[in-house]
Amino acid sequence: MLEPVDIPIDDIYVPLQRRKTLEPDKVETLAEDILENGLTIPIQVRQDKDRFVLVTGLHRLEAVRALGEETIPALIVRARQV
Repeated sequence: MLEPVDIPIDDIYVPLQRRKTLEPDKVETLAEDILENGLTIPIQVRQDKDRFVLVTGLHRLEAVRALGEETIPALIVRARQV
């Protein structure tokens, strides 16, 4: 089982296609929930040279960023081989 690690938010790249799916209202709601309950599900990223690429968790990432955090718990997954 993978264990979450804290990753600097500034080291996470969000692909353009994923950024287009951002819903600001959802980010606000999640930020409020994270304040009350903490982040219960880590985001998923994959390693890409000197940065991480977001796989899942765009709204969680943006909610934590909006709360002023510098790091976020993440699972580092391997890229799928095609």
